[in-house]
Amino acid sequence: MIEQKHDNLSYKEKKDFISASKELSETISGLFPNESVNKFRDFTTEAMPGFLGVHDINGISEALLTINTATLFAKAVEPDYNILIAIGLYPLLKEGKTNILSIRREWGEDIAGLLTGLESVDRFSNKNTVVNQENFRGLLLSLADDIRVIIIMIVRNLALMRMINNHPDDAWVRDVAFEANFLYAQLAHRLGLYKIKSELEDLSLKYTNREIYTQIAKKLNATKRQRDAYIKEFIDPVKKKLEEAGLKFEIKGRTKSISSIWNKMKKQKVDLPGIYDLFAIRVIIDTPLEKEKSDCWLAYSILADMYTANPARMRDWITIPKSNGYESLHATVLGPDSRWVEVQFRTRRMDLVAEKGLAAHWRYKGVKGDSTDQWMNNIRDILESAESGPMQLMKDMKMDVYGKEVFAFTPKGDLFRLPSGATVLDFAFLIHSNVGAHCTGAVVNGQHKKISQKIANGDTVEILTSNSQSPKKDWLNIVVSSKARNKIKQSLNEDLIRRAELGKELLERRAKNRKIEIEDAVLMKYISKQGYKHANEFFADMADGKIEPGKFLNNYLEDTKPKTEAVRVSAEGFQMQESDKEETKSDILKIGDRNIRGLNYKFAKCCNPIYGDEVFGFISSDGTVKIHRSNCPNAVHMSERYPYRVIRVAWSGAEGDHLPATLKITGKDDIGIVANITSVIAKEYGVNMRNITVNSNDGLFQGLLVVSVSDSKKLTSLIKKLSTVKGVKTIQRI
Repeated sequence: MIEQKHDNLSYKEKKDFISASKELSETISGLFPNESVNKFRDFTTEAMPGFLGVHDINGISEALLTINTATLFAKAVEPDYNILIAIGLYPLLKEGKTNILSIRREWGEDIAGLLTGLESVDRFSNKNTVVNQENFRGLLLSLADDIRVIIIMIVRNLALMRMINNHPDDAWVRDVAFEANFLYAQLAHRLGLYKIKSELEDLSLKYTNREIYTQIAKKLNATKRQRDAYIKEFIDPVKKKLEEAGLKFEIKGRTKSISSIWNKMKKQKVDLPGIYDLFAIRVIIDTPLEKEKSDCWLAYSILADMYTANPARMRDWITIPKSNGYESLHATVLGPDSRWVEVQFRTRRMDLVAEKGLAAHWRYKGVKGDSTDQWMNNIRDILESAESGPMQLMKDMKMDVYGKEVFAFTPKGDLFRLPSGATVLDFAFLIHSNVGAHCTGAVVNGQHKKISQKIANGDTVEILTSNSQSPKKDWLNIVVSSKARNKIKQSLNEDLIRRAELGKELLERRAKNRKIEIEDAVLMKYISKQGYKHANEFFADMADGKIEPGKFLNNYLEDTKPKTEAVRVSAEGFQMQESDKEETKSDILKIGDRNIRGLNYKFAKCCNPIYGDEVFGFISSDGTVKIHRSNCPNAVHMSERYPYRVIRVAWSGAEGDHLPATLKITGKDDIGIVANITSVIAKEYGVNMRNITVNSNDGLFQGLLVVSVSDSKKLTSLIKKLSTVKGVKTIQRI
C-alpha cells in the first residue's frame, strides 16, 4: 500500500470535489440503470468515512483525483459503466476498504480484472524517474491484460497533471511531467487520443519550462482573435476558388499546440513569428482514385495563383510517395500581411493512410516505433469507429504484444528488458559482461536464487558475484539471450586458446628435449585421428593433464614414422603428385608453370575468390589447399604467422565454375530500387542471383547481394552497371 496521510479536505478540494461530482452526474445521467447507480452509491457510502481525507505522500487527495479521473474519462473517452465503477473502487481497494474477492463477488469478473490490472501497473509507476521509458512502456503493456487499464492510466495521469499546477514540490512535479510527456503522451497518440496527448505535452512543458510556456501562451492568447480572423481571411477566398473549380473538399485551419510550437522553435532556431506552419491548413479532397493526383495538383495550382509559394518548402509526396506509403502535397505560401502558411493537399484515401496506415502522424514525424505499433493502430481504429462503444469491444482484447519479453528491476530501480524465459544469468550478462562472467547467483525479491532461476515480470534482481567464478560450458544450457550466449562462448573460447597455448608449449618443449621434429600438417592429421575436431581442444587437454606429452610422442613416432619419411618436404618445395586422370574443367589452378590435376583444393569462404582474382594458396591442417584472394582480410595474418604454409597459385587459361561473390550496396530508399537492381542482374549474361538482404532506415537503404559469376571480368562489368541504377550511391565487393 502506498504511504498515505489522513486529514480533512481543504475548502478548495471540497469545492472541486462537489463540482466534479456534479459534472460526472450530468455526463452519465440516464445512461445507467438506477439500481446499478444506487448499488454503487450504497457501497461507497459505507467505505467513505475516513477516506475523503486521504492524501498520498505528495499531498494529492485520492478522492479528488478519483472523481476527476472518472469525470475526464466519461467526457474525453466514453462513459463506460464498468470502467467508471473500477475507477471509483480503486482507491478503496488501495486503502484496504475492500478486496478483489469481495469486488469479484459484488461487481463481477470484468471489474475485478480491471482493478487487478490497475494494481499491477500502478505498483510500478512509482519507479518512473530512473527507468528507460521504452522499457517502462513495455512493462506497462505486459502487466496490463486489458487495454482499458492503460487508457485509465493515461486519463488518470492527465487528471493528476491538471491538479499539480501550484504544487510546492518542484522536483516531484518535474518527475510527473517527465512521465506524462515520454510515456502517457506517446501511448495516447498511438491510441488516437489526440486531445489528451496534446494537453499532456503542453502541461509537461508548462511544469518543466514554465517561462517558455508562459511566453508562448501569452503571445498566442494576445493574438487569438487576430489569428482566428487571419485563418478565416486566408481560407474563405481559397474555398471559393476551389468550389468554382468544381472540387468537393473539406478544409480545416488550426494553430499548433504550445509544445509543438516550442519544438519547432528549437528545431528551426527561430522565434514564434518565424514558424512556417504556425498556421496550418489541410485540404481533404473527395475524388475517385483515378483523379487523385490531378485534383490535388489542380487545388495546388489554384492556391499558387492566389499566393506566392516558397519553392524551398515544397514537398511532393504524391508523385513519389514516401517509403512508408505517406502521400500528400505540402506547400508553404506567403499569405496576407506577408505571413507564412503551410497548406496540405490530400484525398480522403491519402488522409486515411496518413492517419491510420503505415504513415501514421507520429511515425512520419520521425518518432521511433516499437513492436506495439501495428497493434496500437488497430486499437485506435476501434476507438475512432466502433459503433457499439469501443470500451465494450476492447473488453476481451488481450495485450500480448510483449508476451515474448519480461521486464525486471535492479535494486537501484533501473529497468531491463529480457526475452521470455530469461534467467538470473541472462540478467547478469545484460548488466555487464564482467558481471555475468563472475555471477554466482542473485537475490530476487529478497530471496537467494541460483543462476538458473527464471526472471518474472517486475522482479527486483541483485546479482551476486565472485572473482573465483568463471563461465562454464553448461551455462549455455541456462541462458536464452543471444548476448549472454555469445559472451559465454567468447569467454570459453578465450580460455580454450589460453590453455591450448600452454599445452602446445609443453609438447614443443618435450619434443625439443628429445630432438624430435614435428611437422604441423602431419601432427594435425594425427590429432584428427585421435577424435579431436579442433587442435585447440587437444592442446587444452594436454595442458589440463589429460594427455601426457611423453607418452603421446611415443605413439606419434610409432604411428607416423612410415608416412613422415614418404612426405618429408618443406612447404617451399611443395610438389603435387601428377594424377593419371584427364584434366577436367574444374582443374583450373596451377603453381608456376605446372598444372595441378586432381588437386584437393577448396575456395575460402572468408573472401570467396572467383576466376580472375589475384589469389594465393594456404595448406590447411588436413592437406587441403585453401584458395584465398590476395586482399583477403586474413591474408596478412596467415603470411606472418604461417609463411611456410603459403604457396603460389595462379589460374589456368580455362574459365572457372560459377562461384559466389558478395556485393554491398548503399543508396537512397526509392520505391522500386530493389526491383531495378534485380532486373539488372537478371539481364546480365553469366550472372545469377543467389541471395539478397536489404535494410532501410531514415530514407536510406543498405543491401547485401550474393551473386554467382564465372570470372572477375563479369563481376566488374556487373558492378559498373549496378552503379548506374538511380538511387545507388556506393557499391563494393566484400
